[in-house]
Amino acid sequence: MRKSNTQKLGEIIGEYLKQMMIDRKLKEYSIIRSWEELMGRLVAERTSNIYVKNKVLFIELKSSVLRNELMMMRHAIIDKINEKAGEKIIEKIVVK
Repeated sequence: MRKSNTQKLGEIIGEYLKQMMIDRKLKEYSIIRSWEELMGRLVAERTSNIYVKNKVLFIELKSSVLRNELMMMRHAIIDKINEKAGEKIIEKIVVK
């Protein structure tokens, strides 16, 4: 029988991560790690550097054609990333 003041371990860890403000960084890292899954293999192969700073996703590309295409699709990409994260992690994309 459970006591009324018990919590699941996952809930406790989640609360701790939020209090320490680590949960956002973990979600940012998860987005970077799943870049190929989100955008596809061809885009991932032509991407040289991805990082997040202050809710801005920075992407360095090797192809100017791909750069233009991603700039046109940036709002859809932001929506896709935020949907995967479960909250608004990215507000803007900068393509270099």
